[in-house]
Amino acid sequence: MAELSDLLPVEAVRLDVRAAGWRDAVRAAGDLMVATGASTEAYTTEMIDNVAENGPYIVVAPGFAFAHARPSPAVLRTGMAWVRLDGPVEFGHETNDPVELVVGLAAKDASEHTAAMAALARLLADPATAAALREAPTPQALHAVLSGTARPAKTHGQHGQHGRGSGRSAGHGMHKILTVCGNGVGTSLFLKNTLEQVLDRWGWSPYVTVEATDTISAKGKASEANAILTSREIARTLGDVGVPVRVVEDFTSTGEVDGVLRDTYDLTGLDTDMGGSE
Repeated sequence: MAELSDLLPVEAVRLDVRAAGWRDAVRAAGDLMVATGASTEAYTTEMIDNVAENGPYIVVAPGFAFAHARPSPAVLRTGMAWVRLDGPVEFGHETNDPVELVVGLAAKDASEHTAAMAALARLLADPATAAALREAPTPQALHAVLSGTARPAKTHGQHGQHGRGSGRSAGHGMHKILTVCGNGVGTSLFLKNTLEQVLDRWGWSPYVTVEATDTISAKGKASEANAILTSREIARTLGDVGVPVRVVEDFTSTGEVDGVLRDTYDLTGLDTDMGGSE
């Protein structure tokens, strides 16, 4: 599995980029992936078309858009780009606009980049690291945070990541939760990683499997699942699939996913010994 620092070299990082709108912002990320040999200009067009067709579901957290499209011949190798804008732009998301950070992903297949996605999700979920990334003065400084060679200081009141788990299971037998996005390779993996962090802290990982998938596949797999977690835009696209479809606004927030999971399993108000959620 490729590491985050391998997929996102210093040359693929640009700070204080001017963008007139969301198309310019996505194009800036695409241009970096073209320049570093990850994709062609056709893939940049595919990323823009993805938002035009499926809505702004790629805005996975407040101020953060994760631009990507399906694996295609326009992807030359799996790679990423990081664009910090000099001013926020609107993508049309109901709760997470405006966007100041666009991370681009060109995935050669649906599995090669999963380790990098997990690493990025953990970094952005940590308040101190997220702040260090926002404030990095140079691409080199930002890359040092991403690669782990520069560790931000803990913020006051920040807790560790090791909950004991409550010992409660999700019921008899293995449960399955789907995380869904338009393409199954980007935002759904982000949400999957956040959900798995929550399940680990609850001690539920032995009882619940999480699968990241796309909207088309999700409709066929819904009968195998106990619930679906996704964005508001994708939830509208899915419609009634016979299982609960839960909306998550911030795909990087273990706190929000914890609340959604409690609601799904009717555990509101019960102590699951989370401890580390924000």
